[in-house]
Order: sequence, then structure tokens, then C-alpha cells
Amino acid sequence: MKKLLVSLVVALMAVPTFAQFSSGGFDLSKENLYYGVRFGGTSASLSGDISMGAKIGMTLAGIIGLHLSQSTPVFLESGLYYTQRGAKEGDVEITHNNLEIPIVVKYGIQVSDNVAILPFIGPYFAYAVGSDYKYKGKGVDPDEFRPNRNNMGFKLGCGAEYNKLYLELGYQFGVTNFIDDDNLTGHNNALFLNFGVNF
Repeated sequence: MKKLLVSLVVALMAVPTFAQFSSGGFDLSKENLYYGVRFGGTSASLSGDISMGAKIGMTLAGIIGLHLSQSTPVFLESGLYYTQRGAKEGDVEITHNNLEIPIVVKYGIQVSDNVAILPFIGPYFAYAVGSDYKYKGKGVDPDEFRPNRNNMGFKLGCGAEYNKLYLELGYQFGVTNFIDDDNLTGHNNALFLNFGVNF
């Protein structure tokens, strides 16, 4: 995992050096497709019958976006995200690693020749590829804690693009029940901050 993180950071630093620095692609005279990579962090928590505090995790992603209209700066963006979620409270720690596909609509506001602001909103669909439940640092029988592998919710936030560099801050609201139990509810929410490059 450490080698993967180092490789990603090096790639993010190297891309701008050989990419042409032009505006973020918000040319209203044509439709265009863009790609990008994202790296960032999350602060996830649980709300509902089971309420737990924040757990810090990371995000890795590849994204693709489409400029939908020649007359308005409206974009549809999706991609594949690996996100670390869960919650932590006292001696209890829940880890929930997801593969996530968001489908968000962005509206581009050109601030200057090189800077654009992009508020966004839309649903996301996630599937847990791994879960872990620890109490006082020790693993617990998985039968005692069964998270729901399928998760769905909404994300909203705002991004900023300078040339091809991109930064976004947002929040995800879990809609489906995080706990595989008809008698308990828990929704996994997360504050996220991502950095990346658009091509």
C-alpha cells in the first residue's frame, strides 16, 4: 500500500510538468470529454440508532466527465473510487472499504482565464470489498457485526480547478442502512477532501 501511495503522489506531481497548462476545459463553444485522477482523505462517521464518531481514511479514484451542452457549462461526472469508511468511538473501531461509483452533475463558473469553480451534487453507489470490526484493538467475530455490503447515498460539494489541477471539498450522506439488521439503523456519512489532475 505504501508503494502505491508513493507512486500515485509522484504521478500527480509529474503530470503537470509535461501537460499543457490551459484553462479547465470550460470552452462553451464545444462539447468535450475529460479524464482525471483523485487522491484524498475522508472523515467518516455513523448516524442513526448506532451513532459513532469520525474515522480517518483515504480515497483513490479515476474519473471521467462529459461536457453536456454547447451553451451552458454543465458537466456529468462519474468514475471508480476506492474509499476507506467506517467509524470510531472509544474502544470500538469499524473499517468499511468500498468500491464506489458516483454520478454527479457539475456546473462550471469561470472565475478567470485559469480558475473555475464547480459546485456538484448527485448519487453514489458503493459495494464493500472489505470490513473489519475491532474492540480494544482485537478482532471480533464477524457474525457479531454484519455491515451491509451495498450502500447508496448522495454527495454534494464544490470543486475548484486551476489550469489542470483540481481540488474539491464535499460531504456524503448515506441513505441505505449500513447495518445488516432490521432492528437497528446506521448511516455511514463522510466529509471528504480530494486533490487531483484533469486531462
